[in-house]
Amino acid sequence: MKTTKKLTIRDIAQAAGVSPATVSLVLNGKGDISGVTRARVLEAVARLNYVPRSLKGSSEGGGETLRFLKISKHGHTVNRDHSVFISDYIDGMSAEATRRNYTLEVVSFEGQPISAVAESLAGAPISGVIALGTELTEDDIRLIQGIGFPTVFIDTFYDVVDANFVDMNNEDAVYKVLARFRSHGFERIGFVASHVDTTNFRLRQDAFFKHMARLGLKVRESDVLSIESTHDGAYQDTRALMEGGLELADCYFCTNDIIAYGFMKALKEFGVQVPSDVSIIGFDNLPQSATTEPPLTTIEVSKRKIGYLAVTVLDDLITAAESQPSVKMLVGADLVLRASDGRDVPRPAPVQPRVRIARRQPAE
Repeated sequence: MKTTKKLTIRDIAQAAGVSPATVSLVLNGKGDISGVTRARVLEAVARLNYVPRSLKGSSEGGGETLRFLKISKHGHTVNRDHSVFISDYIDGMSAEATRRNYTLEVVSFEGQPISAVAESLAGAPISGVIALGTELTEDDIRLIQGIGFPTVFIDTFYDVVDANFVDMNNEDAVYKVLARFRSHGFERIGFVASHVDTTNFRLRQDAFFKHMARLGLKVRESDVLSIESTHDGAYQDTRALMEGGLELADCYFCTNDIIAYGFMKALKEFGVQVPSDVSIIGFDNLPQSATTEPPLTTIEVSKRKIGYLAVTVLDDLITAAESQPSVKMLVGADLVLRASDGRDVPRPAPVQPRVRIARRQPAE
């Protein structure tokens, strides 16, 4: 019978196109490594299901193993566009796991049923699980939870599910976006939602309506758009809306940065200028947001903090002498101010010229 070769750091280095020393620095949470390089290494780790040796010496007992499940059910939100986003989670988990004498292994599931994820856990030589819940439903969470390992879910949140969650505070974040627009004097604020069903997307949409009312602002039904969540999908859907004669609001909050990129690209092709014609704020503060034209104002939530807290909660569950109540933690957000939200940009007086611009055909 053919034996499977055990992967080494050199294998990961070759797959990621970096040196073994760089892989070692990334896995140990050390060195001044760029976000792009770190993402490539961690993506290779996940793709090859590489399990690093414990970073603690054998004299300390070698530590136990935690497993991070990188789950992409359909890939509309967990994909290559968000590799840096996921790597930040892993950075936070890896650093805290090392500090607590755990080995962190990353296992990637793409397009597989959740039953296969659950089956992979049965009898696994691990102490606990952290699962990326971005694309998971309540039933998915209950299925994974039911395997019996101490488990923490990140990047999702359910009030009524008896499970442990560490997520971003979407309500806090959305209020900061709307208050920013309100400070500019905007009253007609639009929302670019997505028909892709994820918990964080739903929470942001709910928060949008709630805080618009809180600020005394009316929501026009025509100003709430629903488009695809991938870059190309958001771009194509926005083009279709523009071709249909979309009347633009003064400004838009986009559900995430990827959607904002596609939205802005389509607007530009129809002669709509950001922020002089329409102001835009995104969510996630992906690295590309600083280099878009114009640079994108967006929400930053520390993904490393979420990863760190997930390991902290999981360690408490593992070491507790008796059963513990569910823990549900939300991490606050900061608004990263750039040029796209109309800061210090004079507004044109009439609304109608923006409508005429929106109806123009793409430039040849």
